[in-house]
Amino acid sequence: MIDQTMLQVEGLTKSYPSAHREALTVLKAVDFSLSAGDSLAIVGPSGSGKTTLLGLCAGLDRPSSGTVSIAGTSIGGLTEDQRAAVRNAHVGFVFQNFQLIPTLTALENVMVPLELRGENGPAREAEALALLDRVGLGERSDHYPIQLSGGEQQRVALARAFINQPKILFCDEPTGNLDGDTAHRIVDLIFGLNREKGTTLVLVTHDAELAARCGRTLRLKNGMVVTEAAPSA
Repeated sequence: MIDQTMLQVEGLTKSYPSAHREALTVLKAVDFSLSAGDSLAIVGPSGSGKTTLLGLCAGLDRPSSGTVSIAGTSIGGLTEDQRAAVRNAHVGFVFQNFQLIPTLTALENVMVPLELRGENGPAREAEALALLDRVGLGERSDHYPIQLSGGEQQRVALARAFINQPKILFCDEPTGNLDGDTAHRIVDLIFGLNREKGTTLVLVTHDAELAARCGRTLRLKNGMVVTEAAPSA
């Protein structure tokens, strides 16, 4: 089987201007690559650069130096519209604060990526409903975010992330705002869909148990990789 690199990160650095002294560097020369179906947990203390790294990998921000390639496409020289097109074609993202659109129903929120592609016919709506049913919300497809609990909103966000069958799924603290039982259900859904679709999974977490379920762990401290480990065979 040919190894297909889905995410390639080389020399990734992110700095911000400082009004007082030299620029503040929050990420320093990070390198790693992931193949199709790999899973990676990014861990480390608060302020270590985890969410910054996730955003750069997903093309939500631009690095100060270094390169990111998604499914073989280097995104550094792309315009914002071009990067958005790459994300829409290859990427799913589960945000810590869900980022559902409050004026849209659960079904409409799941279908937003399809609307951006111009794929909003009955067949695709049926797929969105099937995903909501898969995450246990088939009977609440017409509910608005304000009518859903935090765990239910997270499940809508997960269905939205998978509607385009992304090649890479990025998750930022996917269980951070959830109670224990709901968190376990969300994690099972993420890894279940990951296995079924062969999706490359990259997640930021403080949860050691969640990190242990990933094939690899990237640990950051002060913006630098201090260890990169895989489970022992």
